[in-house]
Order: sequence, then C-alpha cells, then structure tokens
Amino acid sequence: MTTEKKKKNKVVPIILGVLIVIGAIFGTKAYIYYSKHVDTDDAQIDGDISPVVARVGGYVQEIKFEENTRVNEGDILLKLDDSDYKIKLEQAEAGQKGASAGVGVSQSQIAATSANTSTAKANIEAARVQLNLAKKDYERYANLVKDGSITQQAFDQARAQKESAEAAFHAANDQYIAAVKQVGTTQSQLVVSNSGVTQRQADVDFAKLQLSYTEIKAPSSGIVSKKNVQKGQLIQPGQALFSIVNDQSIYVTANFKETQLEEINPGLKVKIEVDAYPHEDIQGEVYNFAPITGAKGSLLPPDNATGNFVKVVQRIPVKIKITHASKEVLAKLRPGMSVKVSVSLKD
Repeated sequence: MTTEKKKKNKVVPIILGVLIVIGAIFGTKAYIYYSKHVDTDDAQIDGDISPVVARVGGYVQEIKFEENTRVNEGDILLKLDDSDYKIKLEQAEAGQKGASAGVGVSQSQIAATSANTSTAKANIEAARVQLNLAKKDYERYANLVKDGSITQQAFDQARAQKESAEAAFHAANDQYIAAVKQVGTTQSQLVVSNSGVTQRQADVDFAKLQLSYTEIKAPSSGIVSKKNVQKGQLIQPGQALFSIVNDQSIYVTANFKETQLEEINPGLKVKIEVDAYPHEDIQGEVYNFAPITGAKGSLLPPDNATGNFVKVVQRIPVKIKITHASKEVLAKLRPGMSVKVSVSLKD
C-alpha cells in the first residue's frame, strides 16, 4: 500500500507539471501571436448594392430577368407600357414643327420689310430730285414775276409745286423710317420665334427622355435581388423595384474595438476566414477607417451627456479589401456573411 501511495504521489506532480508545461507552451504561443496580430470576429462581407427605382410611372409590360441571377450593366431588365409617352413625344414634335414654321414666316417678313426699306429709300431719292427741281423753278419764277415776265398765276403754280415736292419728300422720309422700324420689329419677332423653337426642342428632348425611362436598365453588373415588381403592376415614380449586388466590389467590414486600433494602419495584411468557407485561403489588406463609431452612426446614437454615464468600449468599422482569393470563392461570397479577420501587425 505504501508503494502504491508513493506512486500516486509521484503521478500527481508529473501530471501537474505536464499541464503547466502545456499551458506555458500555449500561453507563450498565444502571447507571441497576439503581440503580432489583432483579431475580431465582429466582421462581415460587404459590397456595393445598387437600388433600382422607377423614374416614370406606368404599367409593367415585360420583365426580362429572374431574381438571384446575374445581369450586365446596360441590360434592359424591365419595360413599362410606353403608349402615353409616345403620344407626348408626338405632341412635342408637332409643336416643334409649328415653331419652326413660325421662324420661316418671320424670316419671310424680314425679307419683305427689307425690300420695303429699299423701296422707301429709293422714293426718298426721287422725292429729293423733284424737290430740288421745284425749288429751282420757284426761285427762277420768283425773279421773273418781279419784272413782270410771267404772270402771278404761273408763279403761284411754281410755289405750289415746290410745297408739294417738300411734302412728298417728308412723306417719303417718314415712310423710310417706318420701314426701318418694321425691319427691327420683324427681327425681334424672329428672336421670339427662335426662342419658341428652342423651347419646343427642349420639350421634344424631355419627351424622348421620359420615353427612354420606360426601359429600365441595369445600372451595374451584378446579381439581382429583392425583386418587388410583377407584370401588369402599376408602379409610381421613385418606387423601389429591385436591387443589384455588384459582385465585383466585394470587401470586408470589420468592427474593431477602439482599443485595438493603435497599431492598425492602412496597408497591413489581413487573413480572412469566412464562416461558410473556413478552409478557403482568402487574404486582404486594411484599406481605410470609418469617420465615426458604429454607435454614433446608428439611428438613435447614445448621448453620454444625459443620465448616468457607463463607459462602453466603442467599435470602429474598418474597410478591408480582398487582395487574394480564387474566382470560385469570390463568386460564392455574399454581403452579410460572417467572417473572422486577423490583422498582421508585423510582416
């Protein structure tokens, strides 16, 4: 019995020693690891999600995609009934034609009034010639009537002709001024007509733009999700129809504690472990840091200035770019997947 007790007494210290050694080894490894790495499991896959909304209203005529399928940028995914918008375009084009015809009329009027101006100017010259002749006759008859070479009647007739020529000259001059003003008026009308054409062209462009919105295209390449529309449904402008997840913009958002950020800098290498695919080799690097904490960006941010203050360690979202992963793995990653990241502080 004494021998067995001695053996038992020796086994216990040996087991304790082995446990201490094992604990020391694991503790040393953990110390060495955490002195060179910063880990967090508060992280998830993220990506650019483009919501697609209707820019015009109408009934859904055709749906050209299925949910959770890949589409390419510019693909027509949905068509609305465009009958109303085609009619509006025709109305706008008819208004444009009418405005263009008005410009043609105004240009014709300018040509006509310009011709009238030339005629009025020629009339002035003719009236001036007649006036000069009448003045000379009047002066000559005035000298002759003094010595009785002509009768008073002939002199009165010469004076009447002179006065008539003066009136004709003034009338021709007034007509010329009126013709010049008429040209200015028709030119102003042409400016107004051109403005009308510009306005009608804008109406046509707007109608074409509205018509183009009846074909809803993919704003980016990716996978269609959250389909919220059916054929024959009446949709309104601004209504959300579906979303497109850009599968070429996958990255990781890791929420590190504020006490972990001291040695984390952009460019550091990161090992990424996705919960769904733990055995896949995915590498990344720290890209940038959010300007605010997650709590501060929440719908109801805490206000430490009210009530009793309890200090809580805050978390800062850190964006991590994926630098190495197979195409097959990238194709399987989805925004929202949980991941664990380990930032290497020393290369």
